[in-house]
Amino acid sequence: MNTKSYFFQSFAIVALALVAFIGFKQILPDKIFSDSKIDSKNVLIDSLLLESVAKDSLSSDSDSIEEAERRMGKEKIVYDASEGIEFPSETFDDYKGFQYLISFYEKLYQLEKNPQNKVRIAYYGDSMTDGDLIVQDVRANYQERFGGHGVGFVPITSESAASRGSVKSVYSKNWKTQSYLNVKRPASPFGVNGHVFFANDKVNPTWVQYEAGLNKNSTTLDNPTLFYGRSSKKGNVNFIIGKDTIRKSLNPSNLVNSLKVTSGSIKAFKADFFHADSIPIYGFNFDNGNGVHVDNFSQRGNSGLPISMFNANVMQAFNTHLNYDLIILHYGTNVLNYGTKNYSWYEKGMTKTVNKIKESFPGVSILIVSTADKSTKYDLEMKTDSAVVPLMKAQKHYALETESGFVNLYTLMGGDGSMVKWVDESPARANKDYTHFNQRGAKAIGNLLYSQLNKGYEQYKVLREKRDTGVKPQTVRKPKADSVSVKNDSVNG
Repeated sequence: MNTKSYFFQSFAIVALALVAFIGFKQILPDKIFSDSKIDSKNVLIDSLLLESVAKDSLSSDSDSIEEAERRMGKEKIVYDASEGIEFPSETFDDYKGFQYLISFYEKLYQLEKNPQNKVRIAYYGDSMTDGDLIVQDVRANYQERFGGHGVGFVPITSESAASRGSVKSVYSKNWKTQSYLNVKRPASPFGVNGHVFFANDKVNPTWVQYEAGLNKNSTTLDNPTLFYGRSSKKGNVNFIIGKDTIRKSLNPSNLVNSLKVTSGSIKAFKADFFHADSIPIYGFNFDNGNGVHVDNFSQRGNSGLPISMFNANVMQAFNTHLNYDLIILHYGTNVLNYGTKNYSWYEKGMTKTVNKIKESFPGVSILIVSTADKSTKYDLEMKTDSAVVPLMKAQKHYALETESGFVNLYTLMGGDGSMVKWVDESPARANKDYTHFNQRGAKAIGNLLYSQLNKGYEQYKVLREKRDTGVKPQTVRKPKADSVSVKNDSVNG
């Protein structure tokens, strides 16, 4: 090929790419192509979110959120009694849904009576909970009151490993990682943390090393246990604890397998994997076996929609080992960047996500945490982004529709304009991106979340005592014209 023809061929390719880009841009909201460096820097966006936004931009149903809000209005949400307990009615505006957390509250009640019991929480989130922010404070509050030691489930590799203080981890660079953010058909099913790892150990050793952090109740690695998946080939792993090396076999016969490193508590260990490149590795769990344990499954750029791709059978196998009582879904940061105020597409997608959680973890209580406040510059002044309230209402709506508890993080932190205050105050509680909290702010948010959940628990104990002492629970009222009746399935007390 001569130089002239090569030039014209290259020019044609560039021209076609430019036309394709312009055409694609027309069907996506303007904010995807924002001029703001803050919005786009190092932000991963899951593929399901991009697909949903593209479909939404072609939809003419732009008033669905407003119509839903008008329909709900100030109507009363009247609950059916569950196990003889009925929380007071609420309106959509003040909806918290404690009624749907009864099974979780009962487990806390039983733990309070018997400290040898165990309660487990899975906290799924995005960059708001990166590095164990917020989650470590929720964990600390529960463990301080109900007991429990350990940071819970920790992945093999993590983009926030270097910044996480509750547990320290380093790992070799030859791990092959697949995430539910950008892989729809993984080589093996995703684990409970939305990832699957493979030890690419044919040339160089593949290893991971953990060391306990300095956080209270996390100063040791308790009962370290490896979780891995099914494969047709076996492998080996060497656990190096101090000067001792323990060699163990990996027998990947079940959907989810566990292997205890050692009993009791240790400060640190290293795991070297051999001939294990075909075995799906998920991570390690650290807990002392009683009290409350909270797993942080954060992932930058996550909208929550990828959870709908979980393999329910694999999740049920994980649940056989871990026994979750509450699953928290804390998303929104990555859904605010698309210049839309119509979140009907997100409602539908997250309803599918919650239903997948219910299928995967039967009987578990679910809590939806809304978007926090976020500020954007309007006429040279930082103000609450116009998409925050519509998204928060959409999140509240699918929480109600899926019979999940709800935390309105936007109002908890102060509502309109609160992010500006959190950034500008001294000392600051949020970063200059007017989106994310710093450690001080994350601690405050964790305390606010725990406080709302605990108010529901204290209210539950009062209602339970009335039931047990013979005070008849309120009868289920027939809904009036201005009421919405919400049925609640029985739960095991």
